[in-house]
Amino acid sequence: MSYQSRKQIILKILDEKGDVDVKELAQVLETSEITVRRDLGTMAADGLLYRTHGGAMKLSLVNQPISFVQKSAVNADKKDHICRIAAAQIQDGDVIFMDCGSTVFRMCGFIRDKRIKVITNSLPVVHELLNSAVSINLIGGEVDAERQAVHGSMSIEHIRRYQADKAFLGVGGISVEKGLSAVSEKEAEMTLSMAANAQVTYLLCDSSKLGKDKYLTFAPLTLVNVLITDEQSSEIIQAFTNVGVKVLR
Repeated sequence: MSYQSRKQIILKILDEKGDVDVKELAQVLETSEITVRRDLGTMAADGLLYRTHGGAMKLSLVNQPISFVQKSAVNADKKDHICRIAAAQIQDGDVIFMDCGSTVFRMCGFIRDKRIKVITNSLPVVHELLNSAVSINLIGGEVDAERQAVHGSMSIEHIRRYQADKAFLGVGGISVEKGLSAVSEKEAEMTLSMAANAQVTYLLCDSSKLGKDKYLTFAPLTLVNVLITDEQSSEIIQAFTNVGVKVLR
């Protein structure tokens, strides 16, 4: 069966049911779960559905903007692999920072049942964790409609009032030579503030961001305690471990 045929069947099922999981689709389509995951990732990137942990949801049931849904769906399987590892680092009772990164957002599906407090500037994270076991502290400030996040000087002041056990952050790029880089000054400020007020800082990066430098270089690698990534060549990983960065993958 071609991708186009599978796509139409998937969309029909979502239109009828609202959501569906990978195993069910694999049985209906008589194909492998790997193929289904690849199809869902492609369809989510095209704005046809919302990729959830273990399946997909009809877009009309999702309140988040299409642009954010598309971004969070890129490399979804890699991001979910990273987020499983990240969630395993969290214990009940922890206070954690979560920024507005698309990879960090996908942690939500893995922490809903944890009795923790999340301090975040991400509106999609707040939406996803409502009515879960998680207690939410939304950072105040100006809303950035494009990023669906809260930024600004008041946000920085808000963060400084709290101490977290752990911070889970994204980044535009990371390299041994230049450290951490971002696509905007706003996001760089948030990363620096959250890291400064957390006992342990975890950086969540899929392998496409490793060894890459973006528009704004804003911090050395020493800002990071632990780098969580997906499978990547041992040479690149070794370069980070050689300069003292702990890597989980």
